[in-house]
Amino acid sequence: MQLTRYTDYGIRILMYLAVQSEREALFRIAEVTKVFDLSSNHVAKIIHQLGKLGYLQTIRGKSGGFKLAISAKEINIGTLVRQLEHSLIPVNCEEPFCRFTPVCNLKGVLGKAVAAYLAVLDGYTLADIVSNKSDLVSTLPDLSISVFYVS
Repeated sequence: MQLTRYTDYGIRILMYLAVQSEREALFRIAEVTKVFDLSSNHVAKIIHQLGKLGYLQTIRGKSGGFKLAISAKEINIGTLVRQLEHSLIPVNCEEPFCRFTPVCNLKGVLGKAVAAYLAVLDGYTLADIVSNKSDLVSTLPDLSISVFYVS
């Protein structure tokens, strides 16, 4: 099963914030777009959704930005994926209509596979996936670049 880019980017953004949890300055959309080479509109939508879900605290205005609202230990990856993915249905038997639908066992098998996939993700938190914090930070651009911070 492949995650949508929306969910993938949402997880990456949370990882980025988690590996810099001691940072006092708020994070900015421009910073995230530059670090991950993403569209600012796409990042803004993800940040908005993560804020609505309670993962981020967002502050509006000229000096605004965002930061984690809860600790990385409290962010369960399985729950996060369920909240960000539009659909976890592995196949759509209706479009185009499949003649096998009334008697097919595939949908049930794939449903079990998705349940197993989510069960594995349920066993991990954001803290678990950023436990190699120093390695992750070493892959980031120089974070002292002034474009990232508001004076």
